Amino acid sequence: MGLGAGAEHTARLGKVRGPRGEAVSGVVLLLPGGEEVSERRPSPLAAGTVRALSGHLARRGGPEGLATHVVRYRVRGWNGERAGLAGDAEWAANEVVRRYGDVPVCLAGVGMGGRAALRAAGHPAVGSVLSIAPWLPAEDMAGAPEPVKQLAGRRVMIVHGTHDGRTDPERSFRLAARVKKVNRDICRFEVHADGHGLRQYRAEVLALSADFVLGTLFGAAFSRPVADAFAAPPPLGLRMPLASGFGRTLRKP
Repeated sequence: MGLGAGAEHTARLGKVRGPRGEAVSGVVLLLPGGEEVSERRPSPLAAGTVRALSGHLARRGGPEGLATHVVRYRVRGWNGERAGLAGDAEWAANEVVRRYGDVPVCLAGVGMGGRAALRAAGHPAVGSVLSIAPWLPAEDMAGAPEPVKQLAGRRVMIVHGTHDGRTDPERSFRLAARVKKVNRDICRFEVHADGHGLRQYRAEVLALSADFVLGTLFGAAFSRPVADAFAAPPPLGLRMPLASGFGRTLRKP
């Protein structure tokens, strides 16, 4: 998987948020949403799906040396076996190593970017994956099931609204159950009655994301709900409800 699969454009990293150069001790790569099939350049609005998350993580993690970059894809489509968005995510991880050296990387994606984050997790620099409302193909249309072995040894969190009308939350649950068989370090949070954009619980999702990222990249103690989600056996830890108000009064374990 890599560049050059029929596209003349090049992937790139968006402007860094947070520290720069030698002050960087960890990086989150933000992977925006995309489309199932398209050779068009990404929409200028695509980065908006992850911009708020990028800024929130940079503010929370800046004192620890956390930098964030939005990945600018070559084209907006996954495009079947080419898996272009995942290839761009792998390129971005290589670019992080080139720029910053041996620092831990978290891939954080939304929608089709959530699928790209899961697929590109095998890169040696990647230690954790945050997949929000991931677009996943139906089992009967995938040809082969989504791979999960690349997630072994990574900490993984999936977040999905139960009323998502664009990406099926049951598909992300079934994938998480498969991942659990090869990697115990996965949890999944359900945002009850929220849709694809998770707008009703935006503050809670941002707080949950920061809790996960700071814990996986810098060893900060997880909040009790996150620690419990990782420790719980399936299906409990894969259907953990995201409580209203999460982040306002976090209790550490």
